[in-house]
Amino acid sequence: MTLLLVTGLAAAFAPAASAAPLKAAASLCDTAPNWQAGSWYTAGTVVRFNGAYYIAEHDNPAYDPTISTWYWDPYTCGGGNPPTTGFPVSQAQFDQMFPNRNSFYTYSGLVSALSAYPAFANTGSTEVKRREAAAFLANVSHETGGLVHIVEQNTANYPHYCDWSQPYGCPAGQAAYYGKGPIQLSWNFNYKAAGDALGIDLLNNPWLVQNNASVSWKTALWYWNTQNGPGWMTAHNAIVNNQGFGHTIRAINGSIECNGGNPAQVQSRINKFQQFTQILGTTPGSNLSC
Repeated sequence: MTLLLVTGLAAAFAPAASAAPLKAAASLCDTAPNWQAGSWYTAGTVVRFNGAYYIAEHDNPAYDPTISTWYWDPYTCGGGNPPTTGFPVSQAQFDQMFPNRNSFYTYSGLVSALSAYPAFANTGSTEVKRREAAAFLANVSHETGGLVHIVEQNTANYPHYCDWSQPYGCPAGQAAYYGKGPIQLSWNFNYKAAGDALGIDLLNNPWLVQNNASVSWKTALWYWNTQNGPGWMTAHNAIVNNQGFGHTIRAINGSIECNGGNPAQVQSRINKFQQFTQILGTTPGSNLSC
């Protein structure tokens, strides 16, 4: 199945110089309004959107801060660390998992996408939260060669992902719905369903998934949290209900890999999952295969 994060005499004035920006930053966040569609935002305006803060880099008519990254930048409150996300994977751990990743797949892009599915890696015990994060990242690592590939590599398959029986057809073109992003989202009906769920027109603009890191991660989270694919439960439910990593494989590519279809590919996913659970300091649980 294809983001963004003195010496000498002058030192005597360092505390006073830093105090004003800290106070200003805190004040901007304290008074920041919630982002509202239909408003007009001038450059320098700070807004709150899905629990995070963003500052307008350019005037804009309320473009989505997580999508229109030319108009908006994430904003850190108080001059310190950004507000905690509760995500059980740190930037350092993410870098350790994906040392050779494509620069498109940023940690900040992943973190900004989490608000779309707040239960993801945030349900159950700390052990289960970490296990779900490891399971998700192990599967997307497998799908993308370690977050190296953004789009499907076999271009000969591109025209095959248009189901003309759907009433909406393939308005972006027959060859536009090839695999993109961390989960390699493919088929026009998946772009339609993901776009509808996320409030983004992916049917007409499927290329957002390969051009916008936050959107790309959101599509992967959409599939993980809401789709059971060839399986009989979502990958999210498989982990939080202790059904095992094997069911996440089944939900993503079970019709090809499971039940002896491709044991080498299944084992590759399991190996990566076990590696990532070690990095996150959790256990893999049982029922790893499918």
